[in-house]
Amino acid sequence: MPKVTPTASTTNRPALRRNQACRSCRKRKLKCDAARPHCGTCLKQWQSLISVPAPLGYAHPAEPHCVYDPVDGLTLAPDTDPLEKIRLLEEEVSKLKIQLQEQRNSAQPGSSQESLGRLGRLLPGSGSPSFASETQATDASSVQTPPFPYPRDRILPGDLHNFDSCNGSNSSGLHEEWHRSSSDRILDVIYSGWNPDLPERHILEHYIEVFFKCDPCGPRILHRPSFLAAVRLDPRDPSFPHSAILHAICASASRWSSRNVSTLPDGTRRDEFAEFHASKTRQYIDKTMATGQDIFPVVQACILLAWYFYQEGRWVEIWIFAGFQTRVAIPLRLNYPGTFSTHNTTSPGGYLAPPRDIRDLESRRRTWWTTIIFDRIVSVGGWIHAIDERDVGTELPLRGEDFDSEQLMPSNPQDMYTEDVFTTHLPKYTDSFLLLIKAIMMFGRVTDFNVRGNLRSPTAPSKSQDPFQLPGFADLDRLVSSDFLENLPSMFKMTSADDRPGNHGSMDTDLATITLHHPYLDLTDLGRISTGRCIDAARAILSAYFRLSETSLDISRLHPFVTICWYLAAVVQVQVCKHFIEVGDKAREDQVWGEINVLRQAMIRYGAKSPIGTRQEKLLQGLMREIVRLTSQKQPLEVGLPLYPFSHTTLFAVPTLPENAQMAPLPNPSISHSMEYDSPPFVQHSLYSRATGNASPLLPTWGPNEQSLPQESGLMRWSYRS
Repeated sequence: MPKVTPTASTTNRPALRRNQACRSCRKRKLKCDAARPHCGTCLKQWQSLISVPAPLGYAHPAEPHCVYDPVDGLTLAPDTDPLEKIRLLEEEVSKLKIQLQEQRNSAQPGSSQESLGRLGRLLPGSGSPSFASETQATDASSVQTPPFPYPRDRILPGDLHNFDSCNGSNSSGLHEEWHRSSSDRILDVIYSGWNPDLPERHILEHYIEVFFKCDPCGPRILHRPSFLAAVRLDPRDPSFPHSAILHAICASASRWSSRNVSTLPDGTRRDEFAEFHASKTRQYIDKTMATGQDIFPVVQACILLAWYFYQEGRWVEIWIFAGFQTRVAIPLRLNYPGTFSTHNTTSPGGYLAPPRDIRDLESRRRTWWTTIIFDRIVSVGGWIHAIDERDVGTELPLRGEDFDSEQLMPSNPQDMYTEDVFTTHLPKYTDSFLLLIKAIMMFGRVTDFNVRGNLRSPTAPSKSQDPFQLPGFADLDRLVSSDFLENLPSMFKMTSADDRPGNHGSMDTDLATITLHHPYLDLTDLGRISTGRCIDAARAILSAYFRLSETSLDISRLHPFVTICWYLAAVVQVQVCKHFIEVGDKAREDQVWGEINVLRQAMIRYGAKSPIGTRQEKLLQGLMREIVRLTSQKQPLEVGLPLYPFSHTTLFAVPTLPENAQMAPLPNPSISHSMEYDSPPFVQHSLYSRATGNASPLLPTWGPNEQSLPQESGLMRWSYRS
């Protein structure tokens, strides 16, 4: 017979090698063109399938089911991270070694127990319960520090010196451990039960110590003595702290001890160590959101991470985590008296069991109130609160010293339903944290008043409007400007110019005063109370900073909310400076420029550790553009900032700091000597009016040789050094 002449289609198509066709075509014995990502046969069948509507309750596949066998010798894709590939391979090796060891244990029980005993003497007795094995128990008293239970791609060579300096140990042993086989180290960690994502035990304890000593926000929700004891427990112990909390602590404490910090072009800092542990904390949060497991410790870790983001000035993440905290705390019933409710449990959801003891009860209270504080602080821009004050039934917490000592104390008799909660401060239930809670809640009332008053208003409030005619405004103004401060305990008051600030609440009341009266600030009308309130509050914030400058306190250790206080005080001063420019009062314009620059310097110096300071200073730059354009000043003030002849090129330049520069302790000579500023007059006036309530905040402070103000100046006159 004559042979069939091949067609053009068969001659142009190359013959496929063995197993080169897709698995679906080979299984069904169909012709395959081996096209990628889907062959023509699978694509046609998929198109035929989706052309018919799917039955009820079913859905067509999103793409053809066309899979090819892996080809040996292929290189990694360009977007594959080699370090991530190494980590995956190391995990695969560790799994295979575990399987091999299990087989050996079943074959030789005696020898395996002996080897486990040797590992127990060499490896630590701490870690995460989730990484522990039920059959691999060791004596916690006979264990030592593990050899770097931390992924190889997460430890930088520069960290070795940092870890040595923290603990005073010899670096030779650490460098030897660095060169150990990574697979052997991971296997050792698995035997010990230690979470391989956490730092070494003594390094972790160092970060925890730094966290409790330096962090101004998070430590209040944790019971320090029991937490430090729990960290030294075996990793398999149920009382060992949750890994999410430990990761959050590492991220927060890294701000005060890490050296692997880089500065971004915008002047902010980036800490790789902190970012790694923050991402690990978020993984636990995501897992809890999906499963609900370990919900209370993960909520605590979320609070710690949220404060870390706040100090970083990362506002989108701040708002997201603030919302997560408040919504989770409600079904946990933390807003009920005693943080537990025995009634109204018909609604679905998982609730916490009753508190086990006083420590557990107080920890829940502090977790709840820290959540409320964070919600109020992030609403400073005029946002509605996630939780209304009327829905807060939890009593105020105990003093910090009573919480740490676990002293048997009756519950705090005050809560937000107590009529005189802002004016009565019981001595046995008052400390700086409790005053901070009251000040922030009072600030929350101001935010509620402004937001609800403007919610349905088509336009912004008029500056000519008398706010005291609004319902509730006069009572709120009296509470913020006088009643709260006048009833503070004497040890938390500043009654003279020589006193040191002893409380955290006075600056918050100044901020509340500015927030309440700023919509009605009119510098052309001296008789307006709102104008005097705003100026007096801004001066009080500035004077508080000068008093801190007289001490050895590092301002970077202050609560990050202080940067918001500095910012709003500077906003008022920018408006005052603009007024002096318009009326041609160059002398006082020069003095106000000095005040603005002092507040700018405070934010920049705070931003050296916490980027929120740098970010707030950049926001202030946008407000200063107009006065920079309008001013006629030629010589800048020497206030410790970069000298600028009021040009956009130099004014908004980011000051350069040497690498790994340390914050200099206060006082700062550049402020106290270079700025010719006479602070006692307005400081004494502000303190006198606050302490006695007998002086009007609108009364000017006259210098010894000064006459009355010209009418065209439009503003009260302050006394400065000539």
